[in-house]
Amino acid sequence: MSVSTAPQAKAKARLGDVLFAGIARGAGIVILLALAGVAVFLTTEGFPAFTASGAALSGASNFLSYVWPLVFGTLLAATLALLIATPLAVGVAMVIAFYAPRRIAGTVGYLIDLLAAVPSVVYGLWGIGFLGPRLQPVYVWLEENLGFLPFFKGPASSTGRTILTASIVLAIMVLPIITAICREIFSQTPQLHREAAMALGATRWETMRLAVFPYARSGMVSAVMLGLGRALGETMAVAMVLSASGIVTFNLISSSNPATIASNIALNFPEATGLKVNALIASGLVLFVITFAVNFAARAIVARSQKGMK
Repeated sequence: MSVSTAPQAKAKARLGDVLFAGIARGAGIVILLALAGVAVFLTTEGFPAFTASGAALSGASNFLSYVWPLVFGTLLAATLALLIATPLAVGVAMVIAFYAPRRIAGTVGYLIDLLAAVPSVVYGLWGIGFLGPRLQPVYVWLEENLGFLPFFKGPASSTGRTILTASIVLAIMVLPIITAICREIFSQTPQLHREAAMALGATRWETMRLAVFPYARSGMVSAVMLGLGRALGETMAVAMVLSASGIVTFNLISSSNPATIASNIALNFPEATGLKVNALIASGLVLFVITFAVNFAARAIVARSQKGMK
């Protein structure tokens, strides 16, 4: 006796699922259109500056010589900020996730998250009025004892408003982003992985190194890259703290410091006219490209890490 099976009726899509899918798809399209609009605006308005020279480019002979010191200062400040913030953020995330008691961990986590709510202007005022003057004696000591290194050859700034001070302020500003993401990634590590490592005789640090870090590697890279994006685009805090002169130098404690793209735009745009406006917008296009390249590289690194874990 044969039993015929009727084809199952295709389940109807629920209205909520359809609406959610449409809203999500529409949000993605809006974001892409916004990015495309920004790129078109920056390219169109900044194009005249690519062939300008002289006064329109602050005396530079061409656009490349005008924007290169700004690119150098932007990358230098962001790199120094990450070198300072990343170890501290990962360490704080480890303490919150694994070492500290729950009550203390929650309090510390809230305090770290509150740093993200502080306006950048407040950070700038703190850098000028508190951090800079207190770092100035340290810069004098660095010049006297480590002046043979190009980073500390001096002369030391008398105000403390240096690229190193600005980088420390940036490091504190990106600290909440990196810490929050690393903390969530660490807490999602499978409990069995950690218990297996400790059962084999691993110490807490060895458990972190052998069980937690490999699992959280892609998330840690994403956290650092998000922090880098914040550091690259920060404007007011750097503009207020940094005593910039638009040069290319690795001297971190001198009064002569490279400027960043964002701070240069913020300081010069109100008085700019004509081709000077186009030059500032063109430098913004360069920052847009750098940020896009950083995010693209981060996605590639994360995808490669996830592929290697499979």
